Amino acid sequence: MSQKESFIGSIDQGTTSTRFIIYDKQARAIGSHQVEFTQLYPEAGWVEHNPMDILESVRVCMTKALDKATADGYNVDSGLKAIGLTNQRETTVVWSKSTGCPLYNAIVWMDVRTSSICRKLEKELPGGRTHFVETCGLPISTYFSAMKLLWLLENVDDVKAAVAKKDALFGTIDTWLIWNLTGGVKGGLHVTDVSNASRTMLMNLKMLEWDKHTLETLRIPPEILPKIVSNSEIIGNISTGWPFPGIPIAGCLGDQHAAMVGQACRKGEAKSTYGTGAFILLNTGGEIIKSTHGLLSTLAFKLGPNATANYALEGSIAIAGAAVQWLRDSLGIIGKASEIEDLAVQVESTGGVYFVPAFNGLFAPWWRDDARGVCIGITRFTNKCHIARAVLESMCFQVKDVLDSMHKDAGEKGEARNENNEFLLRVDGGATVNNLLMQIQADLLGNPVVRPADIETTALGAAYAAGLAVKVWTEDEIFSFGEKKEKATIFRPTLPEELRKKKVDSWCKAVERTFDLADLSL
Repeated sequence: MSQKESFIGSIDQGTTSTRFIIYDKQARAIGSHQVEFTQLYPEAGWVEHNPMDILESVRVCMTKALDKATADGYNVDSGLKAIGLTNQRETTVVWSKSTGCPLYNAIVWMDVRTSSICRKLEKELPGGRTHFVETCGLPISTYFSAMKLLWLLENVDDVKAAVAKKDALFGTIDTWLIWNLTGGVKGGLHVTDVSNASRTMLMNLKMLEWDKHTLETLRIPPEILPKIVSNSEIIGNISTGWPFPGIPIAGCLGDQHAAMVGQACRKGEAKSTYGTGAFILLNTGGEIIKSTHGLLSTLAFKLGPNATANYALEGSIAIAGAAVQWLRDSLGIIGKASEIEDLAVQVESTGGVYFVPAFNGLFAPWWRDDARGVCIGITRFTNKCHIARAVLESMCFQVKDVLDSMHKDAGEKGEARNENNEFLLRVDGGATVNNLLMQIQADLLGNPVVRPADIETTALGAAYAAGLAVKVWTEDEIFSFGEKKEKATIFRPTLPEELRKKKVDSWCKAVERTFDLADLSL
């Protein structure tokens, strides 16, 4: 192994697990480690994480990945040039500047405790639910960080006291990690990047800075907010007490934006990431497209302080892989997530069963926080194989709903097609190892689905951003890496058009059954 070999590290801090991956100059993973951490459900609809657990998970993953790469003969200690960071978005933390301690658990993106705050604002503000869309691209929803921050400011005495003493710092998970990695109470940097900031409801999407009018309307003190930086620049160095002290953090993106970079999505190209939820983004280039079909306008990426910003249309699905976890952990139908394919492949169809995983409401394109999960069409014929297949189909139907909305919003000019006039959906995330899931997705879309050889494109995208900032790669190299499709697997639709339409109609009936169920008696 050459002493001059260059490596880039990537922290991928997700909703249920954290991983650290080390890449070589050819963007191949040469060492990685992943750990799950505890999910906290203090009340129905509430989801929290302990921010200290997240910090510890990052430390363990960095250490173990280095150990593995070193054991395999890679001299990472001398060759590591930078670290990139990607994270679960919207999840909100407030902590003490003086002690470094969280003032409350992190409120996770899928948490719906803020529904009453949302309803109150919708009634009070002249624009209702879409009052802030013109500035931030987002509707008022429990999903976004601003609502979670309002809840903390209104309900947690420690947060109120710290704000009054000017000792409070607010951030999404990227901000919490960077502050701690760069020194914490000893000079830690309080920053976020444009992609994570775009998911708070507080950033002006055109200006890429905190929107003063929004902060005044919501009465959020600006001094608790982090500085906004681009996705690819040297932010600061890792401090002593952490693995890799002195190495620069040079890339930061929210997980879905990192996946777009990892998939090398140019203008008109879309990707779908299948994780706890599912997230579909279509790169709209330098244009902010306002959706009239239930999607969000958001930032795609800005690869450098002076780079042009790329924007995106996004559809977010709250429950995708989490439904498989529910089958495993709550119902015990499967022992591990990978078993769902073995069950589902035993039947040719769901036998008329439709499952809608509206556990905490529905996100795009429906935006119904009064929805709750349903499973319809059950007969004596129904068995666990049908249920398993219906869960897989639910993920794919939700992605189709979002892509249908994207087609309407972007129009044919906004979509890139291949030489056969096909619109390709790029896919990534842990669930995409499931071949049946990918075939169902192609069948329900009526379009090919392209799965890259490396499905962990979120971590790869953060590595690309960091490597770009320290000149390990050029932007042309990053986007040409993504064109190496010879190792990609392509799933082509085989379902007859008439059956596809019938199944979609049945799915829409099932979705309608989920509405207005939030107040069902216990």
